[in-house]
Order: sequence, then structure tokens, then C-alpha cells
Amino acid sequence: MKTIKTYKILNIRYLIFFLILLSTTMHSQSLEDYLSIAAKNNPSIKASYAKFEAALQKSPQVSSLPDPNLTLSVFGRMIETRVGSQEARFSLMQMFPWFGTLAAKENVANLIAEASFQNYISTKNEVFFNIKKVYAEIYEVTQQIMLEEENLAILNSYKELALSKFKNGKGAMVDVLRIDLKRNASETTTQLLKDKKDPLTTQFNSLLNRTTSDEIFASNLTAFEDDFSIKNNDSLLQYNSKLLSLSKKKEAFEAQQLVIKKEGNPMIGLGIDYSIISKRDIPNLEMNGQDAIMPMISVSLPIFRKKYKAMQKEIAFMVDATNFEKQALENELASNFAQASYVVKKSKRLKELYETQLKTTQQAIQLLISAYSNSGSNFEEILSLNQDVLGLKIAIITATKDDFTSQAQLDYLLSKEK
Repeated sequence: MKTIKTYKILNIRYLIFFLILLSTTMHSQSLEDYLSIAAKNNPSIKASYAKFEAALQKSPQVSSLPDPNLTLSVFGRMIETRVGSQEARFSLMQMFPWFGTLAAKENVANLIAEASFQNYISTKNEVFFNIKKVYAEIYEVTQQIMLEEENLAILNSYKELALSKFKNGKGAMVDVLRIDLKRNASETTTQLLKDKKDPLTTQFNSLLNRTTSDEIFASNLTAFEDDFSIKNNDSLLQYNSKLLSLSKKKEAFEAQQLVIKKEGNPMIGLGIDYSIISKRDIPNLEMNGQDAIMPMISVSLPIFRKKYKAMQKEIAFMVDATNFEKQALENELASNFAQASYVVKKSKRLKELYETQLKTTQQAIQLLISAYSNSGSNFEEILSLNQDVLGLKIAIITATKDDFTSQAQLDYLLSKEK
């Protein structure tokens, strides 16, 4: 009967474990899933894309001819002419910019739209980087909570061992008290970590523009496939979307200089003037009551040149300002790239060191536990080494997080359309 009862208990435990695992699987989402949600919902990304769409609408505006002018004149008192009274007059005039002006304006608008698109890419990649960064922090806290709970279970087992040795007269009660101190510290640390996770969850959900209380399942950190070690400053200049946006902005300013030059030329207007003439009461009058049609041409006279010269100087200053912006951004990107590359190398090396130290420390603990079971001595050293094990495990998790975050930063610095 005892065997059957034990079997039933085990089945119930397995069922509960399976249901928990199934529930976690059903509700968990990968980092890629979260990025996909952010791409659709994040307000900064949506605002940046809306600005790009707005910039696309500029091209058809500037590449179109100006609206024609239609003038209607009705005479309150008819003007008499030789062939009849002039009742009304219509004038239609269409102005044409200098040759190539509209094409030059369209080119500027297209370059501005391209710069706006690169801003959209930069905004999206920046949001993605922030999501990866917070995701890694949530992963770190989650793993630390698990380690603290695992450590608490180990301390409980140590307490049972210490109590057993004390009852057998081979141990001291002070060993039990030491364990209680460690257990209290571990319980407090666990609660503080859980408190720390709440604002991170809120921040993460805010980036996804969804309910801030939604649970985040950061189960692992996927390694990056890119080999960032072969990347250099040339890659930054080639791929970084912020630099590409400034380059397009500079091209737009330079193209604007041609527009100003074109606008400094005359505009030509073609039109027609149509007058309605009423018949006169004169027999056999040649062209009696025949309406008058008169073709017209007009030319604008851009003789006030100060404004065009000022516009050229303005654009020249804007080109210089953009060049300085690019130089400052290139310096900043190079510095950030070097720092992130250093953190990646540092994290990997520290992780290897911590893993080696962890194996050695765990072996030392096993030897001390065996010795304590026989003699009841060196228990304080066991606790000290156990704390070292916990610290090394936490350090490995932190190094993993730093490695992932720095690689995510490198990916962002080399950002391009994805």
C-alpha cells in the first residue's frame, strides 16, 4: 500500500510539473517576439515612420507647376468698341519656373525623404537596443532570484546537517546560528531582487506599449551571429543609420543650392485673354460682335538679388553644420564601439575565469562536507565557500548579461535596415 501511495504522489508531482511547464511554454515569448510587438506598437517607431510617410508627400508638391490664374472681369458699364460693347473679359495665365527648377526641387524632397527613412531605421534600432538591454537585465534578476532560492535550499540542507551533528555531540550550536544568519540574508536578497524586477517589467512593457503588469519571461540570452571582431570604423561609416541620415541631409542641402540658383532665373508665363463683345446695331459692319482673343506672355524679373545671395549663404552654413555634426557623431560612434568591444572581450574572459573557479570551489566544498560529516569541524569554512559559489554563479550571470548587452550595442552602432 505504501508503494502504491508513493507512486500516486509521484504521479501527482509529475502532473503538476508538466502543467507548470506547459503553462510557461504557452505564455512565454522569445526576444524576437517582443521585438516584433515593439515594431508594431512602439509609439516612437510609429511616430518616426509617420514622419517618413509625411516626407514622401513633399515630392509631388514641389514638382508640380504653380496653379494657373483665372481672372474674370465684368463691366458694370460696358466699354464701347468699334465692333460692339465689351461685356466681360476672361484672362488665364500659367507660370512656368525656369528649366530644371521642378526637377531640382523634387530631388531635394527625395533626399529629405531618404534622410527621414534613415531616421526611422535609427529610431527602430534604438528601441530594439533598449528592449534587448532591459530584457538582459530582467534575465539577470530572474537568474539571481533562482540562484538565491537554490542557495536557500542548500542552506536548509546544511542546517539539517548541523543540527544532526549537534544532537550527536559532534557539532556546535553556533553553526546552526551561522546558517540562520545566511538564510535571513538570502531571503532578504531574494525579496529585494523581486522588488527590482517590477520596475524593469514596467519599463520593458512600456517599450512594447502594452499593459505594464504583463509578465516577462526572459529564459535565456541568445548569442549574436555576427562576428563583431572583424568590424571597424569603416563599418560604422558604411552602416550606421544616423550617419546615413546626416549624409542624405547634407546631399539635400547641396541640392538646394541648385534650386536657389534656378529660382534666381526668370519665370515665364503663358496665357490667353478672351473678351466677350456684343453686336452693334449697324448693318454690314465688318467683324460685328466678334469676340476678341489675345495670347499673352509674361516674364518675372528677379532683380532683387540680395535674398538669393542670403539663401546661398544660409545653405552653405547648413552644409558646414551638417559636416560638423557628422564628425562629432563619427567620434562618438568610434568611442562607443571601442568601449562596447572591450566589454565583450572582458565579459567573455571573466566568464571563463568564473566557470573555472566555480568548479574548483565546488570540489573544495564537497571535500569539506565529507570532513565535517566525520569530524564536525571547519563548518564556517563550508559556509564561506558556499557564499563564494553563489557569488561566482551570480558573476557568471552578470558577465553573460554584460556580454549580450554590449553585443546588442555593437549591433545597434552598426545599425542598418533589418
